[in-house]
Amino acid sequence: MTVTDQAGDRKSSYKKLGARHKARRRAVDLLFEAEARDIDPADLLAERAQLAVGDESVAPVNPYTGTLVEGVADDLDRVDGTIESYLQDWTLERLPAVDRAILRVAVWELFHATDVPPVVAVDEAVELAKELSTDDSPSFVNGVLGQVVQVAPQVRAAAAATRSRPDGDA
Repeated sequence: MTVTDQAGDRKSSYKKLGARHKARRRAVDLLFEAEARDIDPADLLAERAQLAVGDESVAPVNPYTGTLVEGVADDLDRVDGTIESYLQDWTLERLPAVDRAILRVAVWELFHATDVPPVVAVDEAVELAKELSTDDSPSFVNGVLGQVVQVAPQVRAAAAATRSRPDGDA
């Protein structure tokens, strides 16, 4: 997509992609690949980090990519259960694998990334769906996440309450 500036010159209207966007995209790529290869995402992450150390042609793994992949892997059952509870006439398995990966990253961020405003998590997921998936995926992802956003504050509060207890028991 292009726009014309005041001087009549054409320029791209796409926003410059930041480090966090790139980290999210790589996390989606790694989660997608791990699922396709039927391996643990954390193991794939470690493999890629090791490759980057020994091979300059392999991009180093952004720390936020690692946080996302490890976070999704550690909390996969709850993340998937949440996604599935908001699917209407669909199952998680029927979704395109890339949509599953995008939703997993976004739901994990909504529940755990306290430094990421919910609107940013949703917008980033929709943007990734535009870049990586089908024409229908951005609105689908937005619809599912729009419902998850409603419960995210309660999930965050419950997690914080559990962490603040001295014995860690709920």
